[in-house]
This record gives sequence, structure tokens and C-alpha cells, in this order.
Amino acid sequence: MSYGKAVREELRVPARALRHAIPQVYAGYKQLHDSALAPGALDAKTKELIALAIAVSKECDGCIAAHAHAAVQHGASPQEAAEAIGVTFLMNGGPATVYGARAFAAFQEFCNQQAGQPDGHQPDG
Repeated sequence: MSYGKAVREELRVPARALRHAIPQVYAGYKQLHDSALAPGALDAKTKELIALAIAVSKECDGCIAAHAHAAVQHGASPQEAAEAIGVTFLMNGGPATVYGARAFAAFQEFCNQQAGQPDGHQPDG
């Protein structure tokens, strides 16, 4: 099962319809998003890992997919993602073990895709 690309595809059409209905709200949110995740004292990779962990705690599949993808794009390793997700176990308990597994699967899917394995599977051997 895909927890990354499939979730993003599933949300694309309804999100586009809502964005057209309330474009000023989306423009404001984009400005907040871009400002919050811009490099500063913390680099963008660290901020995306924080966002991924919060997405797990909030049990938001769309957020997990978006921030797993962005974390990969900013160079996060699978171990960094796993450790960030691990913190959610402490802060969110049992539900984090479910959404954490989804988040790690999404992260690995995007990591494999970036490595040239678009089906999300590790090469044999």
C-alpha cells in the first residue's frame, strides 16, 4: 500500500476545488508555510522532520505525505526520519505507532522514488 504518492493524488482534486473557492485563504497559508519552513536557525530539513513528526501526532495522512516528500527533497535520511517519528511515540502514545509506520512508509517511498525506483521498492540484492 502506498502512503505517500497515492495520498497526494487522492487529495489533489478536492484540494484544488477548495483552493479555487477560497484563494485568499490558500495564499495566506502558503505565505505562512513558506515562512515557517524557510531556513533560519534551523535548516529546512530539520523543520520538515519536525513537521513530519507533528503530522504523525495529528494523524494527518495528507500532512504525512507532504512532509515526508519534502523531508526527502531536503536530504533527510531514513534514520533521521525514523528518529523524528520515534519522538512522536513518546508524545502521542499508541496512535503514533500506527501513523508513525505510515509516515516511515511514505518517507521510504519518496526516498526510493528519488533514488530512481519509482515503484517504491528496494532493489533486490
